[in-house]
Parts: sequence; C-alpha cells; structure tokens
Amino acid sequence: MSIHAPISAKAKEQLAAQRRSASIFSAAIAFLFVVIMALVLGLFLLPSFSKESATIVTYQAHQAEDDKPVQQKVKTSIQRKPSAPSSSMAKVIASTTTTAVSIPVPDVTMETQTVDFGDGDDFGSGWGDGIGAGAGGGASFFNQSVNAERIAYVIDFSLSMKGERERLMRLELSKSVEALKGGTKYQLIFFSGPAWVAGSGLPGYNYLSGKATVKGLGGHKYEWTGIGTFDWTPKGKRQPVEWLEASSGSLANSLEIIKESPLSGGTDWENPLLMAFDMEPAPQLIFFMTDGEVKGRDMMELTKSLAALANKKGIKVNTIALMEPKAEKPMADLAKRTGGQFTIVGKDGKARPGKDK
Repeated sequence: MSIHAPISAKAKEQLAAQRRSASIFSAAIAFLFVVIMALVLGLFLLPSFSKESATIVTYQAHQAEDDKPVQQKVKTSIQRKPSAPSSSMAKVIASTTTTAVSIPVPDVTMETQTVDFGDGDDFGSGWGDGIGAGAGGGASFFNQSVNAERIAYVIDFSLSMKGERERLMRLELSKSVEALKGGTKYQLIFFSGPAWVAGSGLPGYNYLSGKATVKGLGGHKYEWTGIGTFDWTPKGKRQPVEWLEASSGSLANSLEIIKESPLSGGTDWENPLLMAFDMEPAPQLIFFMTDGEVKGRDMMELTKSLAALANKKGIKVNTIALMEPKAEKPMADLAKRTGGQFTIVGKDGKARPGKDK
C-alpha cells in the first residue's frame, strides 16, 4: 500500500516549467537536426541537378563568291518563203523574283499558225526547200545551192570534156563533194556511152567495137553494147547504185576517184539518169552535168520522157550545160519540167542561171 505525500502548489509550478523547458529544448534539437541533415544532403544532391551547358564554337571557312552565270541569248534565224501575213509576236512574261538559277531567255520570234496547210509561215523552212521533208544536208554545184538529204551526181566523163571543160568539171565536182555535210547520202554516176558507178572503171572498153564491161562490187560484170560512140545499151540489168554516207573516209575516197577516173568515148544521157532514178530510196535531187546532146535522138522527146519518170518519183533534176550552147535548150527543159535549176557555163568558165527556152 503506497503512501503519497501531498504536492504543494509551488512544486507543481516548478514541475510544469521543467516540462515546458524540456519540450522547447527537444523541439530546438529536432529543428537543428533537420537543418543539418538538409545541408548535408544538399552538398551531395545539388551538383546532380545543375548541368553546365557546353560552349559550342563554330568555324566557317572563307567562301569565294559564286560566279554569277552569264546570261546567254539564243538567236534563231529562219528564212521563210513568202507567205500570208498572219504572224504576230508572242508576249513574254518576266518575273522579278530572284532565284539561285539563271535561265537564258531565248530571243525567238513566235509565229501564229494559220489554218492554211503549207501556206503562210506555219511550216516554213521545216519542210525544206521543196526537196523532201526537211532541211537535211546541203550542197552547191556550179553556183546551184540546194538542201537535200539524198543527192546524186550524174556527170559527163566523155572524151569531148578534154581540156578546160575537164579541168573545170573536176574542180567544181571536188569542191561540191568535199563540202557535203556529214551524214548526207550521196553517190557519183559517171557516163560517156555506157554509164557506171564512180570507181567501177571501164576495163576492156572499146567504143569503136561497141563493147564495154563495167566491173561492180564483188567482181560482178555489167556488159554494154553500142553503135559507134553513141546509142549504148546494157546487156541485161544496169549496174545497181548504192548510197554512200558522207564521212571523212567516204569523201576522201570519192575525191580520189574524181581525180583519177579517165574520160571515155560517147555521150548518152538516158542510161545514167535511169540508174539514178532506180536508186532506193530515190534521190531527192540530181545534179546532171554534160557538155553535149545525144546524137541521133529527139532531145525534146527524151527530156519529156525523163522528166515524167523523175516527177513520178518526186525527183528534182538540176542541170548544168558546160560550154555547149546546143545542149542548152533540152537541159533547160529537163530542169523546168522537174522543178529544178538550170545553169549554163560559158566559154569563160563562168556559171550563170540559164533561161527557159
């Protein structure tokens, strides 16, 4: 059994004061502990939350100023045949926006098409000079300039050409062939009494006996018979004529043939022209040069017949009468009937446009 002594009021007050002091002291200790712990943790944790941004340093090499492209102008020059006045200039829309790309501005005149086929300036020189379907290659012979893709030369190599005529013929023919544009189809057909592809030659030719032999490709022989120096006919088929294509090699070979081919007797127009007419595809233009008529023939009837065959195949025949007035009339007629040009070369060696007879 416990016996408690009574506590006085003063003792109670002291006891309460001690309790308050103990509580305050405990709270202060706890607060200080929390602060210290926070500081300790801050020393370890704060560096992980702060990230130092790296300094980026860039360098740029010196660049030369871009060369400004030089603006080129394209000029198109087109020669046109007289046509209906239906052209109008096209409007040009220009932009002032600067871009990194420079585009040349063509200086081209645009033409307004008409509804007239082949008339006006819708097709112009795109259809050539009436020879075939395009401008193609070009050639000039005794001042006759033409545009054609397929050109046949039918040239008189008869004995009557000796002297100044021969010199002038070889000179003009060489100049014409040498100037042919690359890719142009061409061929040389020589004739006297017989006719042959240039380079074949006439081995065993004897116009007095009326016999001649032409040796073609592969050693094939083509026989001819004649009466005197004229009226020659092939025994069997005429020699076929194949196209050559203008190149440095073919032109050089042709020039050598023109230089070395000998003259022979007779003059007969018909066979060499028929050989040219039979080419496949047909020539667009034939340069036909001779110094004389075919003796014993009605020349106007002959040119009429030859022109009919040429027109059937769409072939123009340009004729050149070389220092021989007697050949002028039928040569002019043949050119006129086929839509070709006619030129006469005088005794002075000068070529001038011939007149219709």
